[in-house]
Order: sequence, then C-alpha cells, then structure tokens
Amino acid sequence: MKIHQLRNATIIVEFGPNRILIDPMLAPQNALPPLRIFGTRQRNPLVELPASTAPALESITHCLITHCQKGHFDHLDRAAKRWLRDTQVPVICTPHDASHLAKRGLNVKPLPENHGQPSPFLGGQIRTVRCTHGRGLVGKLMEHGVGYLIEAPGEPSLYLSGDTVLTPVIRAFIANHRPQISVVPAGGARFDLGGDIIMGIDDVIEFTRLAASKVVANHLEALSHCPVTRAALACAAKEAGVDSQLCIPKDGEVLDFPAAMSAG
Repeated sequence: MKIHQLRNATIIVEFGPNRILIDPMLAPQNALPPLRIFGTRQRNPLVELPASTAPALESITHCLITHCQKGHFDHLDRAAKRWLRDTQVPVICTPHDASHLAKRGLNVKPLPENHGQPSPFLGGQIRTVRCTHGRGLVGKLMEHGVGYLIEAPGEPSLYLSGDTVLTPVIRAFIANHRPQISVVPAGGARFDLGGDIIMGIDDVIEFTRLAASKVVANHLEALSHCPVTRAALACAAKEAGVDSQLCIPKDGEVLDFPAAMSAG
C-alpha cells in the first residue's frame, strides 16, 4: 500500500489496481477565503499543490469523501468538484452526502446505510466510524462526517480518521480493530472562538500510543486556522518516544507500506 500526501487532508491511497483520491482540495494557493476573522486573515490554501499532483490524478480510479457539507471546502472544493464532474470518477461517500454530491453532477456511489458494519469495497471491505469535528458550541455548527476503516486482501488495514478530535468512540475503535496504518488530522485547527476541531499535538501523540502501529499525520501547514507545524509535531513525537511510529510526510511525499504488514 502506498499513501501519496498531496496537501492538507488530500491524499491518494494505492493498493492493487486501485488509486483512491481522498477528500480533494485542488484549488490554487490563495484561491479560497480565510478561516479566521480576527488577526491576520490569510487566504487559503497557504501553499500550492505539489508538482506530482497532475500526473498522479491521471490514474485515479475512485474518490472517497469523509465530509463535504456546511462549507468544508478543505475536503471538497469547487476545483475538485469540476475535476470529478469532468472525469466521472466514482465518488464513494455516506448516504448522508450522496444527494448533495449527485446534485452537483458527480458520479456518486453511496455506501449502504449500515454505520459501523462492514460493506464490500474493492475486493475487501469498508466500515465507517463517526467523527467529532469539535465539541461544545462550535461542534454544533460543524459537519461531523465519518472516518473509514479499509481492509483489503494482502494489504495492511487502513484507518482514515476524517476530521475529528480524539474521543472515547475512537479510542474504543482503535482498541477493537487495531488498524495497521492510521491517517489522522494533526493541525489543531480552531476558529476565533471555541477549542480545537481536529486533533492537535497532544491528541496525535496519545492516538499514536494507543494505536501501537504506524500513524500518518496530515492536515498540516496548508490552512490558516491550523497552527501546528511539522517541526513542532516531530519534536513532540521524539520527546514522547513515538517518532518511529509517527510519519509526518511533506506535500508530494509517497509513503510505501509493505504488504508484509498485513500478516498478523
């Protein structure tokens, strides 16, 4: 299995003949509005897509969306919608998002309405895990979405957490399913009011300890409301003794996880 980090939460997961685009944000640098009202109001995304993006998109076979409503352009923006509409790549999503995406001309393939239970997926199986995209008042305003656990024959099990803070639900899920690779948001995003709406440094370190397996941190250094840097996260991981488990890829970097990880 390979994981190609593009930018923010946008990655490509490759296993067998499948190349799955996750939560695409394809807009050029500074094409999207700020996410903070006070202080320095930076437009988003803060950085361009890596040069590897265009050739990588040519071989995409599927797209997988964790959440996309209530203005979450960092997981599906207008540029990505145009690309998906033009290519008609199958877009896999929850039943909750299916009609929203179909109205925009996308080739929608919704998963069954069986939250938490496995469904057939590209020769293996997939199940959803509920996200908590912020707590308190800010949480009530957010679109919470889901994460996905993908289990494919001969491949490491993969947990794509979606946008979430670390919750008892996720702790229990990790304990029960023991994914061999997890991809988690690590930017510590927050708005002008309220707390973090995704994992920050402390949550990622705790998650990595709980997972006791490989963890890939993304959602870093691409959006104006995500203060965590790669350097700060790497320093914290080293101090916590989990730096051998935690991968912090640069934009454009490809991580290769051998099929041998699927054993045991």
